[in-house]
Amino acid sequence: MEFNVKKLASDAGVFFSRAMQFTEEKLGQAEKTELDAHFENLLARADCTKNWTEKILRQTEVLLQPNPSARVEEFLYEKLDRKVPSRVTNGELLAQYMTEAANDFGPGTPYGKTLIKVGETQRRLGAAEREFIRSASISFLTPLRNFLEGDWRTISKERRILQNRRLDLDACKARLKKAKAAEAKAALWSDEVEKAEHELRLTQTEFDRQAEVTRLLLEGISSTHVNHLRCLHEFVESQTNYYAQCYQFMLDLQKQLGRFSGTFVGNAESASPAAATSPPTVAAATLPAVPTIPVVPTIVGMPNTVAEGVLNPNEVKPPASGTRRARVLYDYEAADSTELALLADEMITVYSLPGMDPDWLIGERGNQKGKVPVTYLELLS
Repeated sequence: MEFNVKKLASDAGVFFSRAMQFTEEKLGQAEKTELDAHFENLLARADCTKNWTEKILRQTEVLLQPNPSARVEEFLYEKLDRKVPSRVTNGELLAQYMTEAANDFGPGTPYGKTLIKVGETQRRLGAAEREFIRSASISFLTPLRNFLEGDWRTISKERRILQNRRLDLDACKARLKKAKAAEAKAALWSDEVEKAEHELRLTQTEFDRQAEVTRLLLEGISSTHVNHLRCLHEFVESQTNYYAQCYQFMLDLQKQLGRFSGTFVGNAESASPAAATSPPTVAAATLPAVPTIPVVPTIVGMPNTVAEGVLNPNEVKPPASGTRRARVLYDYEAADSTELALLADEMITVYSLPGMDPDWLIGERGNQKGKVPVTYLELLS
């Protein structure tokens, strides 16, 4: 009991001494031990890293989950070390509504068929979004959180200890200065000077040791940057894959709708005679935007297959000049016999024909020919 009382009294004395030193420094009445310029730069770099990491983390969370209530719920589940419940994405919910609407309107009607097709694509988009969120959370958000909740807390703790060691050191310096001033007036104070010098040596040793520990932790910020850089690359890769999937899904949907859009228009006109009197531009506005192939004059010696909108690979001949090599970026499944299926990383020869849609090229692989999408290729010089 007596030991605890003495310890509490000692701790109170140390706290009071630090408070006095800190207050006098703020008032300009006491000297302060300054850290070297390199150490100050390390501190500033660490603070900058922490501040920007927090901002990037929070905004990425908003990007992945715009709903603030859902973010709070996920945060609470994480703090309680419980599994976050699976949520239906907006795309999946839209797909559900479209499918239910198609069943009510009639899945065999033009509108019902389109709702089902679009709903299937929305479901695939929702699933891709879910996978992107999962991947980004693991590869990007988790490392940022680990830094803020792990390494940064350790750095902050050691910095507080260093601050206390510096206050103790400066307080000892002030006591030694006072003792020497008193010694100059009376030789009886020589014991106080010796005691103050001994305390100064101890506090200086503790300060130097703590400064070295803190310096090593601060220099580790460089490794943190390297780790976060790797995570950023993984985040970009996940986002690229996600948007590539979305683009492919929408291209496929547009092709499917384009194949029977004419049937829909015919059915709509027969079902509603009044609609036939509407201007064609109004009716066209309700249809999905699909690429159109302009009509060009027939070139002598070459079938006008492109102008007619039908490509016969056996009739296409490459131009005398203008062919290029291309590397395939993604797998591509041909929609019909006029297109050429592609495999990622394979090399093919490509060229364009007069009047072709600029989003497409003619691709050749051995004896195989067909249209290929430009977005799936890396054109080589």
